[in-house]
Amino acid sequence: MPSFDVVSKVDKQEVDNAFQQTKKELAQRYDFKGTGTEIERNEEGIVLRSSTEDRIKAAYEVLIERGIKRKISPKVFDPGKIEPAGGSTFRQTVKLREGISTDKGREIVKIIKDRKLKVQAQIMDDQVRVTGKSRDDLQSVIAELRGRDLDIELQFVNMRD
Repeated sequence: MPSFDVVSKVDKQEVDNAFQQTKKELAQRYDFKGTGTEIERNEEGIVLRSSTEDRIKAAYEVLIERGIKRKISPKVFDPGKIEPAGGSTFRQTVKLREGISTDKGREIVKIIKDRKLKVQAQIMDDQVRVTGKSRDDLQSVIAELRGRDLDIELQFVNMRD
C-alpha cells in the first residue's frame, strides 16, 4: 500500500552556515558598528544581543535573509520576545522549530480527512504517516498540504509503493 511521511526537519548545517554568515555581516556592516550587536549560538537556539531593540530587529532580518539564501524557510525560526538584559542592552532568543507538534499533527490529519479521499493519516511521534490505495490520492494530499499555510515548514519523505 503506498504511503509517505509528512515531517518538519531542519538542515542544521545550513542553519549553522546562515548563522556564521550573519555573524560575519554584523561584524562588517557600517550600520552595526559601535552598537554592540552580536549573535551567538547555544543549546536553546540563536541569541541576538544589542544596545537597542531596533538593532535586534535588524539583526534578525539579516539572519532571515541569510537563511533564505541558504534555502532555509523563515518558518523554521521562532523568535522570542525582545527582553531587556543587564546594562541597557536587549536580548532575543530565536529557537528553531523542528518536528510536528501534536496539535499541528491533529490539524494536518483533520485537513486530510476533510478532503474525503481514501487515505488514512496517523500521528507518529513528530511526523504524520499517510497511507492509501491510490498514489494519485497521496499526491493530491501533498498538493493540499503545500497549498495550506500551517506556519511550519513541511517535507514529504519516504514515498513508498
